[in-house]
Amino acid sequence: MSGNGTSLFEQVLDVAGMVGYQDGAVVSREILKKGTGTVTVFAFDAGQGLSEHTAPFDAMVQVLDGEAEITIAGTTHRVVASNIIIMPAGKPHSLKAVNRFKMMLIMIRS
Repeated sequence: MSGNGTSLFEQVLDVAGMVGYQDGAVVSREILKKGTGTVTVFAFDAGQGLSEHTAPFDAMVQVLDGEAEITIAGTTHRVVASNIIIMPAGKPHSLKAVNRFKMMLIMIRS
């Protein structure tokens, strides 16, 4: 179920097309929300990012478009389209778009 109440089940989805780039902004759309986790798609303009934070749950990022630097516990990883990186629960992480960048974030709560 998406945030607007429209069911996305049993549909073929263009995940990268679910969010558009906006100048100087980060855009997100939650496409699935369950008690055990969420799936959210993000689009980052070049230079935009998420400041360092921790999460109590494991999270997986699948890069859909562009390029970013994801730093986990002080180690920076350059990621590009088709890459996946897993961020462990409790470890500080941050993200910065090297150029326009889209990702799918899968949070696992259990």
